[in-house]
Amino acid sequence: MRKATILIVDDDPDILSSFSDLLSDEGYKTVTAPSGEDGLARVRQGGITLVLLDIRLPGMDGLEVLPLIREASPATGVIMISAEGTIGRAVTAVQAGAVDFLEKPVPPERLLVCVKNALEIENLRNENVRLARRLKKRYTMVGESDSIRSLKDEIAKAAPSKGRVIIFGENGCGKELVAAAVHENSTRKGKPFVKVNCAALPKDLIESELFGHEKGAFTGAVSRKEGKFELADGGSILLDEIGDMSLDTQAKLLRVLEENEFERLGAKSSIKVDVRVISSTNKDLPAEIKKGNFRDDLYFRISVIPIHVPPLRERKEDIPLLVDHFTALFCEENNKVPREFSEGAIKVLMSYDWPGNVRELKNLVERVVIMSDDTAIRETHIRPVLGETKVTSGDKPLADLVEDFEKSLILSELKRTGWNVSKAASRLGIDRANLHRKMRRYSIHREEGATESD
Repeated sequence: MRKATILIVDDDPDILSSFSDLLSDEGYKTVTAPSGEDGLARVRQGGITLVLLDIRLPGMDGLEVLPLIREASPATGVIMISAEGTIGRAVTAVQAGAVDFLEKPVPPERLLVCVKNALEIENLRNENVRLARRLKKRYTMVGESDSIRSLKDEIAKAAPSKGRVIIFGENGCGKELVAAAVHENSTRKGKPFVKVNCAALPKDLIESELFGHEKGAFTGAVSRKEGKFELADGGSILLDEIGDMSLDTQAKLLRVLEENEFERLGAKSSIKVDVRVISSTNKDLPAEIKKGNFRDDLYFRISVIPIHVPPLRERKEDIPLLVDHFTALFCEENNKVPREFSEGAIKVLMSYDWPGNVRELKNLVERVVIMSDDTAIRETHIRPVLGETKVTSGDKPLADLVEDFEKSLILSELKRTGWNVSKAASRLGIDRANLHRKMRRYSIHREEGATESD
């Protein structure tokens, strides 16, 4: 791995020489500057990983140069060096963004430890920035169709309010993305955003997951556990696929919505919380109410602001933008050279009805980007992948078509990952327990000779 480049800024030639020799012996590349102005100019040229910056300098002192360095190169760490009598100013510098400070005279061992720690801190900071940038890309709402423009407008109006939001839409259309956008554009931004997949949790575990439990509340409860509502205090909670929640849990959830409090399982006292509830479902809840599967009083509590997410087949004009977005994302994540979908490949994608919605398109792009060695993605790369999950309508209702597609996609990913359930679940965007349930539901069994792995 490439060693760091360290800039030493000091007006004392002996310090420049001794620090440079010591750090060079440890394998670092060093650069020196006799003044703050010269040091700043060198930082602006780029390539500096860490700066050792003296406070007392001719012209601009270190405290004046520090913010200019951080502005010119936010990824570059700064260690302040202070002579006796300037420690208070050094502390001020640390509060202003310096990683650490050293007091002269600096013992060699102390210098090396401080540099090592500073580089580790800056690496963590920079990695967090990269992860945050990547996460933001993943949660970007892509599209310029009328339906997406309307959706963005609804989110902009709903997010700043205190009203509870319920998001309707088919599987894979982006309901979680909409929920995240509601939270990020609300006054609760920066506070917890906690997600609960109600369909993935067994009936006997969902209450513990939502409300927590005390030690000994039930067999296996070996310690106290905070529930999702407690973890979301001050922020938002997404109850994904709330239509699959049991009636018993619905009753307890209703109380939380009415009173903003609950008890952990096995507890005698209540916990007050301030949580904005966002729900999502792929079901027709009014129809579920008529069937007796969903409480009407809960429905009216959670559906203050309904938002409908359109399926991909109703906004096909967004497909080229989505393909560009996912291609860039997966090329970056997998260290691939940039790829580009040909006009013919885009036409194939535009002609498909996408029963799995944006999630299906996203999975296809990821697969092609990873598996193809060509920088140009052509029609010949696309058709075999679509062929594996192609669904013909016949006389089947939409629900059956979606199930056929889901079964085909699950089987395809299991085969692709060598029947590694954990990897297949990750690629499908669901947890392992949920995938196991779907495998049982669709009677999917590993092929003879294959070894199922978790």
